[in-house]
Amino acid sequence: MRPLGSIAVMPSTPDPVKGAPDWLPPDSAAFDAVEGAFLETARLGGYERVRTPVFEHTEVFARAVGESTDVVQKEMYTFADKGGRSLTLRPEATAGIVRAALSAGVPRSGSLPVKYAYAGDCFRYERPQAGRQRSFSQVDIEALGSDDPVLDAEVVLLGWEALRRAGLPAQALTLRLNTLGDPEDRPAYHQVLNAYLDTVDDLPPDVQARQRTNPLRAFDSKAPRMSEVMADAPLLADHVSESAKAHHARVVELLEAEGLPLTHDPRLVRGLDYYTRTTFEYQAAGLGAQNAVGGGGRYDGLAQVLGWGERFPGIGWALGVDRTVLALTGSGTLPPPRPRVAVFVVVAAPELAGEALSLVSALRGAGVATDLGFDGRSVKAQFKVADRAGAARVVILGPDEVARGVLTVKDLATGEQREIARTDATRELVGP
Repeated sequence: MRPLGSIAVMPSTPDPVKGAPDWLPPDSAAFDAVEGAFLETARLGGYERVRTPVFEHTEVFARAVGESTDVVQKEMYTFADKGGRSLTLRPEATAGIVRAALSAGVPRSGSLPVKYAYAGDCFRYERPQAGRQRSFSQVDIEALGSDDPVLDAEVVLLGWEALRRAGLPAQALTLRLNTLGDPEDRPAYHQVLNAYLDTVDDLPPDVQARQRTNPLRAFDSKAPRMSEVMADAPLLADHVSESAKAHHARVVELLEAEGLPLTHDPRLVRGLDYYTRTTFEYQAAGLGAQNAVGGGGRYDGLAQVLGWGERFPGIGWALGVDRTVLALTGSGTLPPPRPRVAVFVVVAAPELAGEALSLVSALRGAGVATDLGFDGRSVKAQFKVADRAGAARVVILGPDEVARGVLTVKDLATGEQREIARTDATRELVGP
């Protein structure tokens, strides 16, 4: 008998990281469907897929997103690599995509605007709650190299169409729209806004800290009373240039002509400093306080903030995949998961496993999603697996079928059963 002290203690399974959800079937199928709907909408608009690193030099986000934002001050995952360089997991995608375009010399390519689409994970250290996680996935489109208001309207319209394609009903969606004018409009407005904030007693510390650098962040503050305080604040839209007003009026005209229901929100600033002119947000019913499923806007000065010597305007949006799945679930419009396979091969005798694998491989090669039974399970048990896999048809492979060169095919919906020639399998089993 071994001493008690010699008994090996099995380590416990590690807990998942807080705020980093797992996506397993069937939920992962809904995730893929939403992401696919977003990317297909982008493809139909001529946006080509790009891939950028999951981390960048920290200065990319610090300069682009803005030192005064919550994202940079509180939420970034920043670390030093083995060479002592400061790197940051991307908290959003636009800055990295623009950086990549500048690194490749795209502004001088002579074929503008360029249209990019992106899908992947972003990371922010926030308090996890429904609709807001520390690891989240989004799809972006970015149109770079033009300041045409028609392009603004296209981008906003594509975001709406992407959410509708994903399954959200129009009555569950709200589109908020605003203009933030140009960077040249900000100094005079900041003076006006600061004069107003100076009249407010007991401003929250976060508002006081940013008041002289970027008082616009006061509109983002979640501190108690601030929503009431900012309800009476002077609005940036009243202090923008005539050209910015004309640009916004044209965007509104185009969107209204397409029948989009617009909610004009002069207090919409979003949480990133690089936005200029057109700014917008999509909200979905049933998500509570975290009801934004996406948004975006113009960022005409972002390239110059990142060190490019010439003006290189852009506009884009990001749509949250996780949040959209949550919104679809809440509205009861989440589509049922697709069947895992179309055909399931039931092996009636263990010695026929090789023959079954050959048949499965041929069907897969013909484009038929196919699986088979493993572990020598009984025919009855394999039928249960086929049913759970969502298979429409079962192919039964037994010694008699092999000897006669046929297959028994059973329709699981109707119970109808028939025989087909083994040589006709790929032709007979393709399609419904």
